[in-house]
Amino acid sequence: MSTTTPIVNGTDFITVPTRDYEKASEFYGTVLGLPFSKRWGNKPAGEFETGNLTIAVMQSDAFGLEFQAHTHPIELHVDDFDAAHAELEARGVKFKGDTIDSGVCYQAFFEDPDGNALAIHHRYAPKDAKPGGQSQT
Repeated sequence: MSTTTPIVNGTDFITVPTRDYEKASEFYGTVLGLPFSKRWGNKPAGEFETGNLTIAVMQSDAFGLEFQAHTHPIELHVDDFDAAHAELEARGVKFKGDTIDSGVCYQAFFEDPDGNALAIHHRYAPKDAKPGGQSQT
């Protein structure tokens, strides 16, 4: 165990790559309904708020980076899983596979227009619960 003082004390934002900032901005702002908070000057990048984490959408080539989609999902919290699932489908989101019930939460996976992995997530069991309804001791 380290006794060194931590250098990092939080996460300011995560970055999601895109090939087309305007298209991605439309998806995150309109389809997902995330509030837009800031544009990165005149660059094709901007930030969207989830409530506890900022998602920065950044057009890769404008920053000299090669585009590469995220393959592991950002899990987006929803209060009412069924209602969120139905509303996103009505807005054109195509879910991949069946809803997963882990025994403590529901998850449903989808992608943004660039193929970045996303999911909606709702934990229905207490934080200390393990699959099968048992509490951790």
